[in-house]
Amino acid sequence: MTHRTLALVGAPVETGAGRPGCRLAPVALRRAGLPSAFAASGFQVLDLGDVRPAAATSWSHPNPAIKNLSETSAWATALSDAAYKASKIADVPVFLGGDHSVSIGTVPGIARHSADIGRPQFVLWLDAHADLHSLTSTESGNLHGTPVAYLSGLPGFGGDYPPLRHPVLPENICLMGLRSVDPHERSILATEPFQTIDMQRIENDGVLAPLEPFLDRIAAEGGALHVSLDVDFLDPGIAPAVGTTVSGGATLL
Repeated sequence: MTHRTLALVGAPVETGAGRPGCRLAPVALRRAGLPSAFAASGFQVLDLGDVRPAAATSWSHPNPAIKNLSETSAWATALSDAAYKASKIADVPVFLGGDHSVSIGTVPGIARHSADIGRPQFVLWLDAHADLHSLTSTESGNLHGTPVAYLSGLPGFGGDYPPLRHPVLPENICLMGLRSVDPHERSILATEPFQTIDMQRIENDGVLAPLEPFLDRIAAEGGALHVSLDVDFLDPGIAPAVGTTVSGGATLL
């Protein structure tokens, strides 16, 4: 019997979240038994260790609210390279982190590999938030609110994030679990063809029914799917240890 390979990549990032502690996620997830759980599910687990970025060169941005731009950009470059390499050697790359800004790097790296093998890239974004701010629109300055705007090729990033070789088409991104979307993000969702499944729809129709058309389209087009989970997709009653809790999230019921 041939086991599918699964590569674990640690992403000890906390520069995008504005809160300390996120960098401890990779070691915490490993100690909680995640590698052995994957092995018990039939995977051959390859632990590739933690990514380390190159030293960041600081620069300023016209938006004074922005925090840790150069550091987050350095992480994105390193994680994109790591994701690309992991996807070439493993059937399933898994990235361990506690700051959703890791996706600024991981998704473009995965999309680059998908382009190499001629498969359209799709993303299932499990999150209470849309993360559709640009560097010019963010008011909090926390860059974990920017990944979806960046990886889908929307404007507002200039040369401050790494060059995006293979943007993911907005229509190939499904935002699931939404329940905290601000006016700027709503304006984008009204004009761009992102797929959205908010929590009210999940409560009414369950998970599978609204998600099935998206999955069917991936299968029909021979696409590659990247699933990106922010723990605040879940209700705070299950997962309280997040920086931006929003009530009414997914539960076990």
